[in-house]
Amino acid sequence: MPVLLGDKLVIAISSRALFDLDESHRVYEQEGLEAYRLYQIEREDSPLEPGEAFTLVEKLLRINQLLDGDTRVEVVLLSRNSADTGLRVFNSIQHYNLGITRAAFAGGRSPFTYIPAFGCHLFLSTHAEDVRSTLEAGFAAATILPAKRPREQRDELRIAFDGDAVLFSDESEQVFQREGLEAFQASELASAREPLRGGPFKPFLAALNRIQSEFPNGDCPIRTALFTARSAPAHERVIRTLREWNIRLDESLFLGGLDKSEFLRAFGADLFFDDQEGHCQRAVGFVPTGHVPHGISNLKARS
Repeated sequence: MPVLLGDKLVIAISSRALFDLDESHRVYEQEGLEAYRLYQIEREDSPLEPGEAFTLVEKLLRINQLLDGDTRVEVVLLSRNSADTGLRVFNSIQHYNLGITRAAFAGGRSPFTYIPAFGCHLFLSTHAEDVRSTLEAGFAAATILPAKRPREQRDELRIAFDGDAVLFSDESEQVFQREGLEAFQASELASAREPLRGGPFKPFLAALNRIQSEFPNGDCPIRTALFTARSAPAHERVIRTLREWNIRLDESLFLGGLDKSEFLRAFGADLFFDDQEGHCQRAVGFVPTGHVPHGISNLKARS
């Protein structure tokens, strides 16, 4: 019988999100594909330095050990490399004892087409077009922003989410963009008991929640938080929506337009997801950040 990943939390990650491939990429851009291939082959026994999402992956895979080896989290490598140039990446995975055994090397093309086949809940990449294509196909994805921050030593995994256009659809954000704050607040108050539609990250949060439920209260290695620009009275619809979905968030911050950066640092996020590029650029100086190019804010940015 074939192996199925359907009951696991499946995360897909690109080579450049997992490891620091900046120098290799410069060789590719300045000298071409053949020079890049030779560069990687000559250094394939030289481990790559951790990349922006390395700590996140480490903490995700550690969850399997806490569940007595029951593999509930699967991390899959999706790479634009060929298998030839990707050998250095796999050697680096083994060097750091990361439990990653599955990969798709797409040989210069976008690997996002393999996301449905693997049943991925989330794709993390540094390639914005691959991320955008993944979101358009109906899967959660984020562009990991560079920061070169010291690695977090804490064992607990902490993931922070923006609300509208990330966990929720952008239906309310459309009202805000079109009619302003007062109309947005009035609309949310009138719709307080009408659940929001799910955004691209709803299935990922639900999968995290299922794993959280396998641990006793107070002893869970995963902590989740909502960081939203909403404030009262727009808070009620969010709370009732999560209740309707039967999905738990450990913390919820309704910031009323305050800059999220210091709050994210106080939470200690291992990764923060937001749809607005300006919010991401401010947050990345404080915590690892993934831009989610989804919803009306990103349609405006591209037009």
